[in-house]
Amino acid sequence: MDWSVIRLELARTPEFPEGSASRAYLLRLPLDADGMVDVEAFKEKPELATVRRYWPNERDKEGYVIRKRNGWAFSYALGDEDDETVFHLETHPIRLGEFVTITETDGQKLPFRVVRCE
Repeated sequence: MDWSVIRLELARTPEFPEGSASRAYLLRLPLDADGMVDVEAFKEKPELATVRRYWPNERDKEGYVIRKRNGWAFSYALGDEDDETVFHLETHPIRLGEFVTITETDGQKLPFRVVRCE
């Protein structure tokens, strides 16, 4: 199973009608041929599932993609306080042009577009 590097960039929002390449995530996940997360490969080596968050005027955050009882999240430190929930990661393909919704730690839900998947 191959582990893919995926770049997500902020899609259109009222605040950013053109989206924003400077608000992005870089993920490393095992994907199958259909672009779905390979859960078995993830279970074998969860430490390889990483995330890096790029945001202007903030330090980059590095962490892990984790599975929780109710889905998936990006986690940057121990505990749940900093976790960002990722909707439908297990049931939605990750392919160029597809969208992923992430709930920030403040509760704001933001759309991100897959702009790279290698």
